[in-house]
Amino acid sequence: MKFPPCLRAFCLVVLLLWVNISRAQHTLIHGGTVRGDLGKREIALVFTGHEFAEGGEVILRTLRSEKVKASFFFTGEFYRNPSFEALIRMLKTEKHYLGAHSDKHLLYCDWVKRDSLLVSGSEFLRDLKANYHEMKKFDITKKEALYFLPPFEWYNDSISFWTGQEGLKLINFTSGTRSNADYTTPDMKNYRSSREIYKSITDYEIKDKNGLNGFILLVHIGVSPARTDKFYQYLEPLIKELKAKNYTFVRIDQLLR
Repeated sequence: MKFPPCLRAFCLVVLLLWVNISRAQHTLIHGGTVRGDLGKREIALVFTGHEFAEGGEVILRTLRSEKVKASFFFTGEFYRNPSFEALIRMLKTEKHYLGAHSDKHLLYCDWVKRDSLLVSGSEFLRDLKANYHEMKKFDITKKEALYFLPPFEWYNDSISFWTGQEGLKLINFTSGTRSNADYTTPDMKNYRSSREIYKSITDYEIKDKNGLNGFILLVHIGVSPARTDKFYQYLEPLIKELKAKNYTFVRIDQLLR
């Protein structure tokens, strides 16, 4: 049986779309990628930094002993802080991913009305370029740091669009666990202990049909001294437990390749 050319063309388009979707099932929210391929047991450990970095030594030692490569997104303020220079250079030497997290850690949009911008396009661009300017001092080029993680992990469609105009790709953490609450202090209403955070990750892995496949798991490289219960101290047992379940830890550029 012969099919008309238009039907054959339509079938070809559908097939190509199916192939592309099956190759990379990435999850997007407001134009930003928040999860990688659901079909692969890969996790990207992502660390952000702005003011604090007291966990750097522990984190680096853990990654080294577990032979894991992670991704680090720092603000311009972090990159220009002389106290953090040795740590940044060590992370680069050990081939971890180093990316941008804004220059001044600006809040881009309203917490309640997400579509309400708090910065103009020119302000966003100026701040972003200042971040990459500081990264260049460590020989980190824009070409090798195409993924951008917005400050406060909060953005909207406009921010994603402006990011794309600069040839960059906006990413954010995968929701569902409490890992990003590791910065909270006991005086905060949303405070979560490290044990609670750890359990939220392992519970999610069990309950979600896709486990932690393609997960972007965000942790802070340093937090306020007011929080003495540091979650990065729990990283080693967490990595070991997830490795035992056949998860592989990869850099963000490998997760979203």
